[in-house]
Amino acid sequence: MRAAAFTELTGPNGVSVVDQSTPEPGRGEATVDVAACSINHHDLWILNGASAMVDPTDLPFVSGLDVAGTVRAVGEGVADVDPGDRVLLCPNETCGDCRFCREGPENLCASYSLYHGGLAETACVEASRLIPLPDGVDATTAAALPTAYLTAYHMLRRAELEPGDLLFVPGATGGVGVAAIQLADVLGVRSIGTSASASKLETVAALGADHTVQGTDPEDLREAVASIGAPDAVINHLGGEFTDLGMDVMRRGGRMIVCGRTAGPTSEIDIADLFRGHKRIIGSTMGTQTDLERLVDLVATGDLSPRIDRTFPLDETGEAFRTMEERDTLGKLVVTTGE
Repeated sequence: MRAAAFTELTGPNGVSVVDQSTPEPGRGEATVDVAACSINHHDLWILNGASAMVDPTDLPFVSGLDVAGTVRAVGEGVADVDPGDRVLLCPNETCGDCRFCREGPENLCASYSLYHGGLAETACVEASRLIPLPDGVDATTAAALPTAYLTAYHMLRRAELEPGDLLFVPGATGGVGVAAIQLADVLGVRSIGTSASASKLETVAALGADHTVQGTDPEDLREAVASIGAPDAVINHLGGEFTDLGMDVMRRGGRMIVCGRTAGPTSEIDIADLFRGHKRIIGSTMGTQTDLERLVDLVATGDLSPRIDRTFPLDETGEAFRTMEERDTLGKLVVTTGE
């Protein structure tokens, strides 16, 4: 089979399409003929050598978390999926034995990790992590759901929002930002989205944002958001100085859900404002398999249509990462092998 492997950790030029042996499923595993696999900044960080989880001794390395396709074969002990089934992979990897694996939520597992290997014609996966795809959900659409939509959906759940509440999403044109805007609209939650790009904000508004603010300077954004209203919650996938911004604009009793640090690994907050305002800061990573199943249902019923910016054939995976690095997109980038 062919795979788009990272052969050098030097950015998009480090991707090479190589021939590898087609995997065979072991006990509890299934092999999936991959029709589509979306890419994420998680993959790009690895490719740029910025992730501690992969070093040059691990090369060639095949990344790719968000796999959709058709079951090719199943290993011993697999009863829930059969060859020919159309499926989406939940990329969560957990120990299966700890308190959180037994009682939930599984993404609190101390051994929590993520699957890699989807940027290939065939992927070997844990069979229990496969979610059936309804006939009306194509593989390219399904592959857009994890990681961004799963992360955003779990964050919105943890924000405890009700219809009519106001949500603030700084950086609303990133993967998680776009997903949060769309899902807020599905849930009947009003939203404020920001971006440096006026044209991208037009698309964000079309995707469901009730208010848009152009700009990136926290001081300017603080004033603009205050003129709209005090948000009940903030989706913070940026970190850095945007944490302080979110804390300032939130209403009393507001909730900030944090999942990223692209704007900076550390933040300063006003402790007095935190406790006097009864505000909460909540960390969140990915989501649960049940969350992802719910997202598939939303797509199947027509309530959600994930935003896909463009698709690339497997041979152009390096170009897909180059496009991501240039930040001139809005929505998911998906690598396809054909369905």
